Amino acid sequence: MSLFDDILGQAGGNATVQNLVSKVGLSPEQVEQAVAALGQAHAQEGDTVETAAADTGLPTDKLQEIVGHIGGEGSLGKFASLLDSEGGIGGLLGKAKGFF
Repeated sequence: MSLFDDILGQAGGNATVQNLVSKVGLSPEQVEQAVAALGQAHAQEGDTVETAAADTGLPTDKLQEIVGHIGGEGSLGKFASLLDSEGGIGGLLGKAKGFF
C-alpha cells in the first residue's frame, strides 16, 4: 500500500490510488499529484478544484471526480489535516522516498 493509500484510508474514504486510477482514467502518478494538490488547495482561499487544476494542469472534471470518490469536501478536509500533520507535501514526499 502506498503512503497516499494509507493517508486516504485515514481520511475516512475507501479510496486508494489504484482504485482512483481505474475510476478516473489517470496514471497513478497523476492521481497522487491530484490528491496532494487537492489537499493543499483545500486550505487555501478560493475553489479547491480550480486551485488544484491550476497547480497541476489536470482537468477540473477529473479533479472533481477524485473529490467525489474520496468522500467529498469533508474527507478532503481530513486529508488536508493529515497532510499538515506530516509536515505538508514536502514532509510527506520526504517520508515517501524511504519507500522507493
